Amino acid sequence: RIDALRGFAVFGILLINVWGFVYGYTALRYGVVEASASSGDRLAVFFAAAFAEQKFYPIFSFLFGAGFALQMRSLEERSGLETAKRIYLRRLKWLLVIGLLHGTLLWFGDILTAYALTGFWLLTRAGQALPGTLRSLKIAAIVNVLVLLMTAILIAAIASTDDYGADTAVEALLANGVYANGGWIEVARARLSDFGTNIGGFWLFVPRIALLFMLGVATVRLGWLTHPELHRQAWRNILLIGLFIALPFNVWWGYEALGWALDPEMNTRSMHSASFLLDLSGPALAAAYVAVFMLAGERVMTVIGAWLAPVGRMALTNYLMQSALCGLLLPAYGLGLGAVLTRAQLMLVWAGIVLVQILFSRWWLARHEQGPMEALWRRYTYRH
Repeated sequence: RIDALRGFAVFGILLINVWGFVYGYTALRYGVVEASASSGDRLAVFFAAAFAEQKFYPIFSFLFGAGFALQMRSLEERSGLETAKRIYLRRLKWLLVIGLLHGTLLWFGDILTAYALTGFWLLTRAGQALPGTLRSLKIAAIVNVLVLLMTAILIAAIASTDDYGADTAVEALLANGVYANGGWIEVARARLSDFGTNIGGFWLFVPRIALLFMLGVATVRLGWLTHPELHRQAWRNILLIGLFIALPFNVWWGYEALGWALDPEMNTRSMHSASFLLDLSGPALAAAYVAVFMLAGERVMTVIGAWLAPVGRMALTNYLMQSALCGLLLPAYGLGLGAVLTRAQLMLVWAGIVLVQILFSRWWLARHEQGPMEALWRRYTYRH
């Protein structure tokens, strides 16, 4: 069940990341959409914004925290707390190196670096009893409220400038020109610059990850994730909140995101309000996605798990492979598809990568215990 959910999150992350390989790292994630764009292109933008944006990194972060709790419990039972911490520290150092290499060489939006850096803090929470975990969760929530307030002030200040819309459109068009049509050196320079910008924004992003990590730890300690059958009412409540409260706000953002892409100079209070609320409604809908997996019956999960669980067991390998495949297919120094595909066709690229990774993961794990990157990670973590 957890592996299948992780596989689902990997594909959801790709559904958002694939745009960056064509349209770059700008406020207009989906680029500038022409007025003559087809209904399929418009639907692709709306669907990604409404149902994927800000939904899947929360699930992946939540599961990282849950994995930490489960791994530390196992390590502590075998070797004691201090040895468990040393082993997990090696795991985080390896992840940090891979993240930095990934961000500089393949994908400016790398999340592994942020995970590793936040994981160093998470490791200081190891060995906490449940009350300590819940206290850390409350502190992380308070920090996030403060960061959200600061973000709202920054957004209001930036959006109030007269040239905000025009500057955003120019930035998006220039980024698209580089990532879709530029040579390898030109794209590499842009990627390094955007990766630096990504890291520079960690002060906004890391508190969210820390909160999601602690939520994952808490759900393991409370048994919600490991024994969902005992907490079905709690998961039903989460699903209802997601469907009846979070979903409408996410649909609103999908509508505003499409309108903004069609008219980048649009600078309305409605658009900025929807964007701000997405920081809350996105993760809330993500929680509803998790609830669906926790509430699904055994027969349904057997079918879903057969396709998604192998992907989740090889999550790191598949995440890095996605960047390599997008780098091969979309930029001009690769096959150059990013310059010629419509937005609807870009979704077909996403679907094709999903199919390839499902088949590859099933094939690989039929012959090996772990994915290739997972095996290297384990070898470094448990080296003597």
